[in-house]
Amino acid sequence: MASAASVEEPAAAAAAAAETKRGPSGASFIREHLRSLAPYQPILPFEVLSARLGRKPEDIIKLDANENPYGPPPEVAKALGNLKFPYVYPDPESRQLRAALAEDSGLESEYILAGCGADELIDLIMRCVLEPGDKIVDCPPTFTMYEFDASVNGALVIKDVAQIVKVVEQEKPKSIFLTSPNNPDGSIINDEDLLKILDLPILVVLDEAYIEFSSLQTRMSWVKKHDNLIVLRTFSKRAGLAGLRVGYGAFPLSIIEYLWRAKQPYNVSVAAEVSACAALQNPTYLEEVKNLLLQERDRLYDLLKEIPFLKPFPSHSNFILCEVTSGKDAKKIKEDLAKMGVMIRHYDKKELKGYIRISVGKPEHTDALMKGLKALQL
Repeated sequence: MASAASVEEPAAAAAAAAETKRGPSGASFIREHLRSLAPYQPILPFEVLSARLGRKPEDIIKLDANENPYGPPPEVAKALGNLKFPYVYPDPESRQLRAALAEDSGLESEYILAGCGADELIDLIMRCVLEPGDKIVDCPPTFTMYEFDASVNGALVIKDVAQIVKVVEQEKPKSIFLTSPNNPDGSIINDEDLLKILDLPILVVLDEAYIEFSSLQTRMSWVKKHDNLIVLRTFSKRAGLAGLRVGYGAFPLSIIEYLWRAKQPYNVSVAAEVSACAALQNPTYLEEVKNLLLQERDRLYDLLKEIPFLKPFPSHSNFILCEVTSGKDAKKIKEDLAKMGVMIRHYDKKELKGYIRISVGKPEHTDALMKGLKALQL
């Protein structure tokens, strides 16, 4: 009868042989710079929040992702209900949508490219422009997707925005990403400053995701005069279509031809294109909703000033950034409000450590938020 030791030895040898046959680790095939990449931290949807908080989705007040709480115009639901050919691939050129956008913006459709949200276009721009090791200029605190996508594409990120001219001369970055109004502080870039940056030998990507909530006029038409300017827009905020993922950009003709070559052929779904076109058919609704949010933004700002541990900043967007003071902890405020069913955003990175951002909602959302914040004073 074989001993236990004699049985274990062949088993160990077989296991070692199996390990050898298995070959190298799957991670070894991944590009080296991606192996240490931290994943982007997205905001959670209602279904996930509902399960985590033990509340019905309708009992959750979501003020953490700058979504439009009024949703899209009624024409969108009707258009989706009448969708005729969901089994046919969408138009790879999004011609119907680009024509509607041309009418809406006054810029010819040949300068416009649509995407699966502006996020896809940010990544597409970087894939077309950046070689591994190239540099971009980021302007923190700002939308963290720029830094994330730069890292995915093997680029280096420069954050010294106090001396942009000097940085461009010495570091020779390929592009700079600007957001106006800026997320998360709601500040804007004036024409004079933008023109100075456009005079530099650098590709300027201007993100206008929140422009509808400001007094600014879009710079989309500027791409006809400035060969180094790209302007990005979205339907997520203005038209309440965040869940359908549809964005667009205005590009110089000398750049857009290469993005057409590199983009995924069916990047804008049939549902997204139909919804965006339907939303543009009701500009009155879009204007009314915008005005409601602007009115509520002013009310929310005044109420937040009354909270002794918050210092709100004036905003040109549909959110308000607040510094947390008086020894309060930003993360704990977020967590305590979440227990009450009110979701806000908090920051822990160095540029904004100790800050929270609150999206503008409906009046009843503001009331619930203020009730929660006042409860935290006790």
